[in-house]
Amino acid sequence: MSDSKTLSGKSWSGEGSSGSASLEGWGSGLLGVIIFSGSLPATRVAVGGFTPLFLTSARAAIAALLGAALLAVLRQPWPQRKDLVSLTIVALGVVIGFPLLTALALQHITSAHSIVFIGLLPLSTAVFGVLRGGERPKPLFWLFSCVGSATVAAFALSGDGSASLTGDLLMVAAIIVCGLGYAEGAALSRRLGGWQVICWALVLSVPVVLVMAIMTLPPSWQGIGVPAWLGLAYVSVFSMLVGFVFWYRGLALGGIASVGQLQLLQPFFGLALAGLLLHEPVAWSMIAATMLVVACVVFARRFA
Repeated sequence: MSDSKTLSGKSWSGEGSSGSASLEGWGSGLLGVIIFSGSLPATRVAVGGFTPLFLTSARAAIAALLGAALLAVLRQPWPQRKDLVSLTIVALGVVIGFPLLTALALQHITSAHSIVFIGLLPLSTAVFGVLRGGERPKPLFWLFSCVGSATVAAFALSGDGSASLTGDLLMVAAIIVCGLGYAEGAALSRRLGGWQVICWALVLSVPVVLVMAIMTLPPSWQGIGVPAWLGLAYVSVFSMLVGFVFWYRGLALGGIASVGQLQLLQPFFGLALAGLLLHEPVAWSMIAATMLVVACVVFARRFA
């Protein structure tokens, strides 16, 4: 595959059935997961200096400027009218919905507690992959997917003292809208291109996020520390744009339901980062849960 085809993403359509494309899709998806793993710790730091509404709108506006520049430099054609509904769903799911709901949740729960909810994303993504992407995974796929998700849910609700009903419900809502955005974007990326999907979704959201950013500007910039600015920078550039370039490419090449199972690993990457950056303790139960989740990922991939 040439560099131009890889960048344009147009050659991804129909390649998900081949073995090499599947492996390439899993590799690309894994890079996306690693990048996304830093999102919640970075958001947790950023909400220490910014309100959830401003953080959500600012990260989207910054990423939209970068995405628009990328589209212009590479002279990408405008999406067709029939793509606008799908792009709107992607924007509502991953540009606005997930960032806002997680930022609100992180006012009630710790980053470590919120991170493990991400393990429910594969099931959410797979369900919407069936509803919106037309995929039909085998029954055993659902078995291992549910076991892996149940493992993560049990780990999240194991009574670590950081639980909050409000925070937990906000995270569940975030998982639902994000799964929809992932599946819709992956299906659209098969004909539009992976990085093009997130860039156009960001551009489409500009009128909303710019108004939101202006209305929620901090009354004073004094007192906003460097960590908050670094958190904003990470979620704007990596979580909102770079990660999606790899993630949507992986979903398009390897299949929504199959590659989506890599999200079961994201909580544990994220917990490791939370421990290193935020100095949160990592319990032995995390290691045991990780081993079980990895096994579920392997078997779910086999039967997807």
